[in-house]
Amino acid sequence: MRGNLIVVSAPSGGGKTSLVRAVLAAETGVELSISFTTRAPRPGEKDGREYHFARPDVFEAMLERGEFLECAEVHGNRYGTSQRWIEETIATGKDVLLEIDWQGARQVRRVYPSAATVFILPPSMAELERRLRARGQDSEAVIRRRLENAADEISHAVEFDYVIINNTFEEARRDLAAVLRAARLSLDYQVAHNPKLLDIVGKL
Repeated sequence: MRGNLIVVSAPSGGGKTSLVRAVLAAETGVELSISFTTRAPRPGEKDGREYHFARPDVFEAMLERGEFLECAEVHGNRYGTSQRWIEETIATGKDVLLEIDWQGARQVRRVYPSAATVFILPPSMAELERRLRARGQDSEAVIRRRLENAADEISHAVEFDYVIINNTFEEARRDLAAVLRAARLSLDYQVAHNPKLLDIVGKL
């Protein structure tokens, strides 16, 4: 009885973190995968909550031991997902939401081809810039670099199963929750979680 893996990607400032956390607060039976990163914590972030913050040498050692399901460099920092944690969690029947960039999503699909992939788009580049500045967390140089990278990141939206335009937050939240619910309605999931389903279908 295995859970679903839902991969969520977006350009920086696209709103994926807020949307994912809103879905987690409203849905049961789903866990958030906490990635490892070499970047420094932002104000208000806590180790083990937003990310597992790791020194570059510690991260490299984990990579060499093959501990990451996926690993990517984004905006000069490295990110990785614990493969053991993902496998152990979905093996219990729980669903997992995984926030990663398009590079990581591509790697995950090779290992878990049945994973549902979602790309969050901003309504416009102007709105994306406004949101990045409104966060008040990054320097001007970092903001400019994120905006320059956003066009390339957005071009990879075509590789994903679902695309959600985050124009109105509540509507985007409902859309993301709908993807999770749709994954739970797949035949494989229903059979795994309802062993008598095939018997019932056979009698219809």
